[in-house]
Amino acid sequence: MTDFLVNIDVDDLPKAVAFYVSAFGLKVGRRFGSSGVELLGGPAPVCLLVKVSGTGAASTTKQVRNYARHWTPVHLDFVVKDIEAAVKKAVSVGATLEAPITTHKWGRLALMADPFGNGYCFVEFLGRGYDEIA
Repeated sequence: MTDFLVNIDVDDLPKAVAFYVSAFGLKVGRRFGSSGVELLGGPAPVCLLVKVSGTGAASTTKQVRNYARHWTPVHLDFVVKDIEAAVKKAVSVGATLEAPITTHKWGRLALMADPFGNGYCFVEFLGRGYDEIA
């Protein structure tokens, strides 16, 4: 298995560090000058990378970075034991709960967005988790 990193583009590094440390209990690892910070404490390192709003996302597209709420098919799910507490904590430091928490056979789900427009979910497994529907 190959190791992997989670990289999150942000336009305000101090604000991003404060949010991800407060909301998820991560700790600052290495600092990459003024261009990024490595956060530790989860199953993979999370690197917050400064990318100025309005700059090109890649040389192969005309899209530019925009830190308003946006959609992407790839997002993070954070598995938590108490979804209400996780939502309350994240919202208190700048996240948005985008819809009421829903309950499914496998567990509970909260659709969230960080202060930089990135979507993510909180998942609280119930019973056998995804095995309830497998």
